Amino acid sequence: MPAATDPRILVDAATRDDAAVFRLSADRAIVATVDFFTPIVDDAYDFGRIAAANAFSDVYAMGATPLLALNVVAWPRDTIPYDVLGEVLRGGADIAREAGAFVLGGHSIDDPEPKYGMVAIGEVHPDRIVSNAGARPGDALVLTKPIGTGVLATALKRDLLDAAALAPAVAVMTTLNAGAARALHAVGRGRGPHAATDVTGFGLLGHLHSLLTASGAAAEVTSAAVPVLAHAAEMVGRGAVPGGTKRNRESLEREDAVSWRPGVSETDRVLLCDAQTSGGLLIALPERDAPALVAALQKERAPAAAVIGRVVSGHPGAIAVT
Repeated sequence: MPAATDPRILVDAATRDDAAVFRLSADRAIVATVDFFTPIVDDAYDFGRIAAANAFSDVYAMGATPLLALNVVAWPRDTIPYDVLGEVLRGGADIAREAGAFVLGGHSIDDPEPKYGMVAIGEVHPDRIVSNAGARPGDALVLTKPIGTGVLATALKRDLLDAAALAPAVAVMTTLNAGAARALHAVGRGRGPHAATDVTGFGLLGHLHSLLTASGAAAEVTSAAVPVLAHAAEMVGRGAVPGGTKRNRESLEREDAVSWRPGVSETDRVLLCDAQTSGGLLIALPERDAPALVAALQKERAPAAAVIGRVVSGHPGAIAVT
């Protein structure tokens, strides 16, 4: 990526953050992100909802409020009827409406493999941006959704799991991180969190690694404290491990970014690296504020509210899993 030097650019790709942030004025900044992918569930409407929630997640992770979205569509027009695409777009529109945002257009191309997502635009006060670069030793790490969606979606594709068993994961993936974002701003007596990111394709440990690298810190994670979706551990045992999950783990281990302490099972190692879709927020904040955040997340009915570890001094990006 070209180096960005304009003073109006508040966040760019340099720290692998969730979205770009561009200052418009002293009290207004625009947050912009894009995300799209191939179907991970059979139901077209649910696919649209998951993809939209996933796109808006990056806006919430920056502490911003969604404003509008543009559809991104790749569709095999000669093999899948347009009424199926209509259901995908309806799902995306319903999630945008729930987020208080408007879908104002988009772009489509003919493609042998269907893909859908959104450009999502939000707004934030420049002083209230939550980046991934501010975590400090002593911070608690809080996660707002259980993990395991990558494994479960792969199990569905391999006919190891039916739609009914996948339903709890679909419910989690279609839950906006809006409540988590509100809880994030409600704690800290005005101080707010030090850093946040959303957990998606690079998995829990991959996104934590990026946050720690950007922050110049290390972390300890307790695997037993990490919430996991029903059936996910069982599906790992049956071999339903996505290629992206395997690559996430290989990358972290190749860089010596993660150290597995004795007692961490093979299943836990896979799940902690599992490539997520529309995952939760991972928040670093002063340990004293963690109980208030957990309470606020529970009040907002977030899918999870778990303290999973802490930030420590050490080599930037290093993670010890106990």
